[in-house]
Formats: sequence, structure tokens, C-alpha cells
Amino acid sequence: MLLPALASPSDRTALRFPDRELTYRELADEARAVAHGLVGRRRVAVWARPDARTCVAVAGALLAGAAVVPLNPRIGERELAHILSDSAPDLVIDDELPAGEPVELPEPDGEAPALVVYTSGTTGPPKGVVLPRRALASNLDALAAAWEWTADDVVVHGLPLFHVHGLVVGVLGPLRRGGTVRHLGSFSVAAAAEALDEGGTVVFGVPTMYHRIAAAPEHAAAFGRARLLVSGSAALPATVHERIERLTGQRVVERYGMTETLMNTSVRASGDRRPGTVGLPLDGVEVRVVAEPGEIGEVEVRGPNLFLEYLNRPDATREAFRDGWFRTGDLAVLEPDGYLRIVGRRATDLIKSGGYKIGAGEIENALLEHPAVAEVAVVGEPDDDLGERIVAWVVPSGEPAPEGELSDHVARLLAPHKRPRVVRYVEALPRNEMGKVLKRELR
Repeated sequence: MLLPALASPSDRTALRFPDRELTYRELADEARAVAHGLVGRRRVAVWARPDARTCVAVAGALLAGAAVVPLNPRIGERELAHILSDSAPDLVIDDELPAGEPVELPEPDGEAPALVVYTSGTTGPPKGVVLPRRALASNLDALAAAWEWTADDVVVHGLPLFHVHGLVVGVLGPLRRGGTVRHLGSFSVAAAAEALDEGGTVVFGVPTMYHRIAAAPEHAAAFGRARLLVSGSAALPATVHERIERLTGQRVVERYGMTETLMNTSVRASGDRRPGTVGLPLDGVEVRVVAEPGEIGEVEVRGPNLFLEYLNRPDATREAFRDGWFRTGDLAVLEPDGYLRIVGRRATDLIKSGGYKIGAGEIENALLEHPAVAEVAVVGEPDDDLGERIVAWVVPSGEPAPEGELSDHVARLLAPHKRPRVVRYVEALPRNEMGKVLKRELR
């Protein structure tokens, strides 16, 4: 059963949003009413606003055995038209929730689709990732083992509910454990600190949020009391790790996942919380790096956490696999003790310059150690001599560093061939709603 706490509900708080709170008994009653209204529906789209209505709609659809297509409430007209045409939902749930006469709700098979989550579409129209129920169940249980996650935990976050981070890990994760979701509506350091002061135990966030936490020493005590601070969706710079630890006494736990695989690896709650790494494979998940030991290579994954297919895209599904292993497109180094260190994306973060293969991530981390750098993104640009030249886009922390100083800084820490040939200053880096830098917009 995917959500066992709804089968025998209690009066424990399941969901708490700024404007509404639901116990498990109330959630079960409302979700079952929705499920009765969805019996026989194959696929439903849900406007995934950060509110209790979204959670009720999703839980109800899962009880009915219908696959949910979460819709970004800020989606553009063209992308919305593509997703609705491609997924062809039987119903779009907006403000009004469906309801129907009570009927038996048998538990669907583990291979039945649970979610169809659309990718960001960086290389073409967004693709619908079909995630089965067994992927959600097995992955959330593996995370629970890694994070020592129980029904006593109150998970605090302000993540959007149209991605797997916020919806699967941040909502279905606590509900599967029988714990509590404390959703902030939208993230602010003050709101998260207040939630922790009122009994929150675990924080889920993205690097942008931890940047803000590190800049708010007045709330350090609240974050220091958390059982676990977890960061994902993008790499957390080592400098932010260090600032959070100095401020709160806590070391942030990083994990690594993606829409097609859910979570693949994580630092354990009781393990070595080593900055710059995303830990070990989760229980049941196999991870390999296709490269010589210690060298940068592509991460490949297999296990029960994998998606079924790209909807209506058998060609793309075939291309994504090699001998049963899913090719993530992420670049990493496998350290001697099995810890994984992600260095970027194959399409945007592997720079081939002067005959060397260089990971943008390690240059970014080196630049963030310089006091004049607040944020940075490193890309490769065509160069007649080198093939690609290394370009750093820098948000300065104050006055820009003298010309050549940042390049010399990188050459000293890493190697001369890894120094940026060009440094460009910007007021802000383009990011998506999950905090990931949109490097293609820098080109």
C-alpha cells in the first residue's frame, strides 16, 4: 500500500499549510471522496499549487489508481498546451475537487503509473516521465532508512508541488511514514525558523534556500535544533556547507536524484556529511560511473526507483538506457570509499579545452572560495584554438576582483588548464524555480 496511514487514519496532523491544517482522519475522508469521483479515470491533471487542495487531489487520485500529471501554476500557454495534448488527461482538477458515491478502492499493482511529471524541456518539448507506484514506495522507504525518518518527524519545506522533490519526497514521503508535512506556502527563512520552533524536525531545501539561511544569523538557533537539514535539486557549494555549519552546528545532508529515477544516493543521517558529495547509493539502487577510477564519467543507474517510460516517446525511452542502465547525463567522480561527487551535466558542464575534459563544478567551487565571489556559473564557449574556452559568469560579493585575480586563484587551487579564460560579471544568475542555474541562458 502506497499510503498506509490513510487506511487506518488517526487524529495526528498530516498536513499543515499557512491557511489550512488536516489530520489523517480528515485527509483520508477528503481523499476518499475525491477517489470515488475519479473511479475509472486513467489519468488526471492537477493544478499543483502549494496548498492542501493539491495534496488532497493527489492522494485521492492515487487511492483511485489514476496517474497524476502535476501542472506548474505558472506554466506558459505553449508549454501547457503541449503537456495537455501529450498527456491527454481524462480530467483537469483546478479549484473544485471531484466527488462520487462510495465504492471499493482496491490497491493498484506496483507497476501502475502513479505520476507523469514533465521535464524542463531544455533540449526540446518537455517529456512526460511516467513513474510507477513501486518506484515511489521503494524510494521513499530507502530514504527513510538513510535518514532515519519516522512518523515522529515533522518535515518543513516551501518547495513547489509540481516536481518530485516537493511532491514525492516532501509530501508523499511524510504521508507514507505517517508523519507531518509543514508546508510554508512559499519559503522564507523566518517562516522556516518559526516552523522549527513549533516542533519541526527536518528541513528540505534547495541551495538558494540554504544561501538565505546562511545569511540570517538571527535564526541560527532554530536551524541548529533541527534533526536533519537536507539539500537537493542542485549541488550545494562547499562554502555554504561551511557557513551553515559555523552558524548552526549542523552539517547539511545532500542527496542526488532526478525525475526519471527519484533519489539515487544520499549521505546517511549517521554517516560522513562530506561537503561536495552526495553520499552512497540508496538501498536497492545500483549506481555506476562509466569512467576509469577517479576520472569524470557519466552516472548510470538501475533499480526499482526507475521510471517506466517517456510518455509517447519510445525512441527517447530506448535512447535513455544502455543494457538496462539508465543514462542520467550527469557527470561524476566515484571516490574510493564509494561516495559520489557530481561535477555537472554532460550537455552543459563537461568542458573540453585544450585536450582536457574539465568539470565546470570543480571550477565553480574553487571560485566560490574567493571572497569577491557571491555566486558563479562556469560554461564552455567555442574557441578556435582550445576547442572550448572556460568562461566564468560571476555575481560579485562587493567590488569585482582585479583583472586576472580569479583566474590565478583557480590555477593555484586546481591546475593552470582549468583557469577561466574569460570572467563576466552579472547582477544575478538565471535560475528556475528549483534554484538550478539555467546555463543555456548565459550563452
